Amino acid sequence: MMPLSIFGFRALWSPYFLLSIVLLCVLYFLFTMKWRHRFVGSEPVTRKQISYFIASMIVLYIVKGSPVDLLGHILFSVHMAQMAILLLMSAPFLIIGIPNWMWRKVLDISILNWIIRLFTKPVISLLVFALMFSMYHHPFVLDQVKLNIVLHAFFTITLFISALFLWWPIVNTLEGQPRLHGLKKIGYVILSAILITPACSLIIFVDVPVYETYSSGEAWLKAMALCVPASTLSGLSGLGISGPELFTNMPTLYDQQLGGILMKVIQEVIYVVVIGKIFIAWYRHERENADEITKRDLLERQKLTMHG
Repeated sequence: MMPLSIFGFRALWSPYFLLSIVLLCVLYFLFTMKWRHRFVGSEPVTRKQISYFIASMIVLYIVKGSPVDLLGHILFSVHMAQMAILLLMSAPFLIIGIPNWMWRKVLDISILNWIIRLFTKPVISLLVFALMFSMYHHPFVLDQVKLNIVLHAFFTITLFISALFLWWPIVNTLEGQPRLHGLKKIGYVILSAILITPACSLIIFVDVPVYETYSSGEAWLKAMALCVPASTLSGLSGLGISGPELFTNMPTLYDQQLGGILMKVIQEVIYVVVIGKIFIAWYRHERENADEITKRDLLERQKLTMHG
């Protein structure tokens, strides 16, 4: 098998993308610390918020800038693991990592406020994410996306935004924003898992390779242009590189099926953790406010009795 190092440093480590991530982190600390007092209503950033933002940036670089990204263009299974981690870890971490006062500044822009309010309504956010995810992984769409750098950037960014909309009702703590409470959150998470299952099932149970850019040598080589500089690719043409089979012993069909399985397994693990945290928080709230909840229930019953 050929080593990934033949593609060169730039393809392996995406230095320009790394610089973009570092710049975002620098701006984050400038806005949340040094320049914070310039903004009305700003509040000190917490350690939890800093930790989540940095974690989001690290995850973003690992899946879209490190050798994992290059490997994701060679193996469909790695691509699916990438997407699961990007959409189900980096997106919610980013929401939690940005302080509420900064989100309020974003929402002060009326058009953004309208878009966020509309697309973060639980039913809409679930349907939009499921539709975007399923459409992105349709063989025709994914093959086209991987052959065009503009389409690839558009779909990746749009899918990530739809993931932000998906997580917003669960993790945002802003007053007046669409937000679920208690057991409704658990139902929302379970429904999200159900809605993307058909797309994963089709990938797992189909008995032929369906993605040209992972099975056809010519299409695969064109798709590699998304992450490998053209000069490097032209220099490698003399090595007789014909397709992903030169970098892995795994048959294309098995790689495709493994991709569907990995997406579901990573999703289920993340969702089980999220549901566990939601349930524990709900249980604590019920126990700590038991007397108040009982009084409220008694008042409701008295009102019903009086009206009856």
